[in-house]
Amino acid sequence: MIPGFTQRFVDTNGLRLSVHEAGNGAPLVLLHGYPQNHACWTKVAPELAKHFRVIVPDLRGYGDSDAPEDDAEHSVYAKRTMALDIIGLLDQMGIERAHILGHDRGGRVTYRLALDHPDRVDRLGIIEIVPTGPFWASWTAELAMKAYHWTFLAQPAPLPERMIGADPEAYMDWTLQTWTKAKSLEVFTPDALAGYRAQARDPARIHAMCADYRAGATYDRALDDADAAAGRKIAAPLMFLWAEGGFPAQTGDPAGHWRDWAENVRDASCQSGHFAMEEVPEAVLETFLPFFAEA
Repeated sequence: MIPGFTQRFVDTNGLRLSVHEAGNGAPLVLLHGYPQNHACWTKVAPELAKHFRVIVPDLRGYGDSDAPEDDAEHSVYAKRTMALDIIGLLDQMGIERAHILGHDRGGRVTYRLALDHPDRVDRLGIIEIVPTGPFWASWTAELAMKAYHWTFLAQPAPLPERMIGADPEAYMDWTLQTWTKAKSLEVFTPDALAGYRAQARDPARIHAMCADYRAGATYDRALDDADAAAGRKIAAPLMFLWAEGGFPAQTGDPAGHWRDWAENVRDASCQSGHFAMEEVPEAVLETFLPFFAEA
């Protein structure tokens, strides 16, 4: 549990999402990434809840949310489908518009939601990603080595599932540790780390995480390419935080990718690895509290 937050379950888009909530004010939805869940927001959510109504779901396949079986087209874990989960969640909560802040895979759900449902978003925050299509197009040998999981997890089932399942905690610890700036698990709270490890031991969630990346290599990439060809852009104001030791920094001009995709972009960098909310929570708060407060 995030301190001060309550948990409930909400039926949306044909499945049940686990949702943590606290605070009052303008709605702010926090969307986690891989290989994590809602617990990645533990160090920042309580402070955000002093200013906003903070809503922290587990994405489908992660945490305590349902983990449906993938389909042949990988539409089950497409970011368009996950965005519809969040739209349904807002509907169930009686929320017309919200700020949305997403990290990693949650960031991909965030910008897909803004493209598909622009009338439901006030302001967007993105942490540590560039759009899916441009990221694939930016691959060099160096980036391929750093982001090997993009191709590994996207391999046909059940190859990556079996390999991860052979020693899931070791795989989880390696992934978390090597993506931090300090190459250490010390940045994660004991409860969060226990939750991430438990998630990795669940075959249904291993499959869901792989399906998430299979969608990224196919369905999501095709949507991005089509939107780019059509010249579609995100209308909502967008703040982008990237880590100088993270993945977007390897693409050459991380903020430039977002300026190609959104009409109103600001960016900031931080001295962190990939998990900014847990490594440098103060930088996340300094970046996004004033940004969302402008609305």
